[in-house]
Amino acid sequence: MPHLQFDTTADPTAAGKESFAAAVTDHYTDHMETTAGHVAVTVRDRDPADLHLGRAVDGPLAFLDADVREGRPFELKRAFALAAMEEVVERWGVPEPNVKVTFTEHAGEEMMGYDRVGGSWGDDGE
Repeated sequence: MPHLQFDTTADPTAAGKESFAAAVTDHYTDHMETTAGHVAVTVRDRDPADLHLGRAVDGPLAFLDADVREGRPFELKRAFALAAMEEVVERWGVPEPNVKVTFTEHAGEEMMGYDRVGGSWGDDGE
C-alpha cells in the first residue's frame, strides 16, 4: 500500500483535494506499474509557519513524502515524482522550486491492509 502524503501551504479546497488525490493516484498507477485500489493519499493543509524550505521563492510550498514498496527502478520513481510535482504546480499554483518529493522504501511485508500483507514488488500488482 503506497501512502502518498502531501503537506502544503497552498490551501486547496475540499473538492480540489479530492480531484487532486484522484489525479495523483492515476499518475502513480501509470508510472509505478500498479493498480489504484490500494493507493492511499493524504493532503494536509499547513500554516505557512509550519513548512520551511531554504531555497524557496515567494509563493506556497508543497512537499510529498511517498512511502512505497522497495524495488522500483529510479526511472519509475522519477517519472512519478515529476508528474506529481506538475499536478501541484498546475492545480495549486505552487512555484516549481517550492515543490519537493521524498521517497521512503519499505519491504513488502511492512505495508499492510486489513485484508492483505504486501510481498515483493511485481508479485501482486503493487
